[in-house]
Amino acid sequence: MTKREAIAAIGAGRMGRGIAIAFAFAGHQVHLIDIKPRSGEEFHSLNIDATAEIRKTVSMLSEFGMLEKGEIERVLARIGCHPLDQCQSNLPHCDIVFEGVPETLEAKRSALELISAYARPDAIIASTTSTILSDQLQGFVTHPNRFLNAHWLNPAFLVPLVELSPGEFTAEEATSQLKELLERIGKVPIVCRASPGYIVPRIQALAMNEAARMVEEGVATAEDIDKATKYGFGFRFAILGLLEFIDWGGGDILFNASNYLASATGEERYLPPQIVKDNMANSHNGLRDKKGFLDYSELDIPKYQQQKLQAFVAMLRHLDKIPHKG
Repeated sequence: MTKREAIAAIGAGRMGRGIAIAFAFAGHQVHLIDIKPRSGEEFHSLNIDATAEIRKTVSMLSEFGMLEKGEIERVLARIGCHPLDQCQSNLPHCDIVFEGVPETLEAKRSALELISAYARPDAIIASTTSTILSDQLQGFVTHPNRFLNAHWLNPAFLVPLVELSPGEFTAEEATSQLKELLERIGKVPIVCRASPGYIVPRIQALAMNEAARMVEEGVATAEDIDKATKYGFGFRFAILGLLEFIDWGGGDILFNASNYLASATGEERYLPPQIVKDNMANSHNGLRDKKGFLDYSELDIPKYQQQKLQAFVAMLRHLDKIPHKG
């Protein structure tokens, strides 16, 4: 059997604990390292808190049927919580090091410089920032070719997606190595360039702000807006990706709807981007043209549509929203 990589999670807060659980669940040894200088008594208190929370979470996963009750102790035994002064003895044994400290440049600099001082030259170092560009952080590590960002979504032990963002100097091998490891533990890693907000935070910031505006404008109650997002917006986009959904209905429909919204509200934020106009001009409106943002030329489109509709029905069953029969 291939030896599993040893993992370090620097920062014993919510993200570090979540990453530790994700890898321990998959059979990896994890060093959860507290980044703050503390007295022995203070660390003892943190260790008790972290251990109790991790145990509670793993036990909950067992209750959900994700592992047998008898496996709980084996998963927990794979996670060791260590104080800051044990970095020198723990980091040299780790193949992958995740930095998960607060979202400030100073905190990131301090953590990444510490990691660089003790990690092996061939270890992959990954930040977990959701806001700071990997290019900005790359200068804080000794071997920038082994550094990239890995943005996990909370709760890290459940959400499949991890957004990988290489920096300017990241070696392709480092990105592919981390991507392959994440796939092995059941995650869904994607790669995007260093860009503000990456993918999910950038999309969800627009959606969340728009929902808040509708409450502000009195369009609907907060409760009804949340129902609309759960049973309409979220329901569809759990099955179809955003760009796939544009293709499903047709880029021209988005174009016309966007122009109407921009005109009716007086807000330019609703105007369609140039790429939608270009797709229309090139007869790439989606399914009916067999090409849109995605290429459907080799696809059995009726079969594809049926499979997606079947997935919608499965989602209805999951939500207990199958239509009532007369």
